[in-house]
Amino acid sequence: MNKNPSNRQSTFVSDDDDLLVKDEETRALLEAENGLQQFDEVVRLAEQSISLQRFELTPSAIAELNRFAVQNVRRSAGRFRNIPIGISNTIHEPPPHEEVEKHLREMCAYVNEHWRTNNDDVRDAVHLASYVMWRINWIHPFRDGNGRTSRTVSYLVLTVRLGQLLPGEPTIADQIVENKIPYYDALDDADAAWRQHRLDLSTMERLIERLLEKQLSDL
Repeated sequence: MNKNPSNRQSTFVSDDDDLLVKDEETRALLEAENGLQQFDEVVRLAEQSISLQRFELTPSAIAELNRFAVQNVRRSAGRFRNIPIGISNTIHEPPPHEEVEKHLREMCAYVNEHWRTNNDDVRDAVHLASYVMWRINWIHPFRDGNGRTSRTVSYLVLTVRLGQLLPGEPTIADQIVENKIPYYDALDDADAAWRQHRLDLSTMERLIERLLEKQLSDL
């Protein structure tokens, strides 16, 4: 299991054909603006789902949230990757690009099925949010913005499952960005369990519970 605190980064043979903005400072500014728009979209989706009392996670919804994350930065914004990809600073190897949509459909089916059968309590919400956070990172379905998309979709699932917009700040996602080491450790632990054919999200669940408590306590 890798406990390297360095930032995980998507890696591929060539990136030049996909980048619309090569200047790193300009790209960072655009990504910050995108993050605000992405969060606004999550709030809109959460309010809609809570009002209708209906929620279904779909690959297309995940792709749309990725589009918000990397629009105007990458040509592939909102599109599933069509190339092999790696992740630095972890031993996990994402599945082949031909399998991305299959794995996403299976992930969404898991969430939607458990949404219907589980009791609506905090533990179920945390479990589903943890599952999405880990599984999107495991699949790595996009050329860029996988971490941002996983954290956004996880927050959407948590919010709608709890049935209310979550007050307080910093949000769970903001807390992760401030200190990514526990987040990376949780991903590594879930990856290690999966290699042994076990679904064990306990480290991620504890992390999200702790971050949720901090967000709600700082009102």
